[in-house]
Amino acid sequence: QVQVVESGGGLVQPGGSLRLSCTASGFTFSKYFASWHRQAPGKERELVASITSGGEIRRYADSVKGRFTLSRDNFNNAVVLQMNDLKPEDTAVYYCYCTYMSSWGKGTLVTVSA
Repeated sequence: QVQVVESGGGLVQPGGSLRLSCTASGFTFSKYFASWHRQAPGKERELVASITSGGEIRRYADSVKGRFTLSRDNFNNAVVLQMNDLKPEDTAVYYCYCTYMSSWGKGTLVTVSA
């Protein structure tokens, strides 16, 4: 079964960190472009970060540059979004996307609150 599944969301205080994982099954994740998106309540879904198949090119939204890092974990067939210095405005459901069969995950909730 082809799917991508997100994990690692939760509640964190401002300034804290979370590590989100997107694990693929049914295909080799490292061969495809991948990205993370987020959707806050009442807002449209936005692109957070992306990574090419080889991992050599990574792009970030201006709002997360310097705080978030996207990388590949090929051993676990996953991509990982390390999020540091989290802010309340980072609160959203985070979704993983892969160009293989235009696969979207169901999302993981990140809540940044004191």
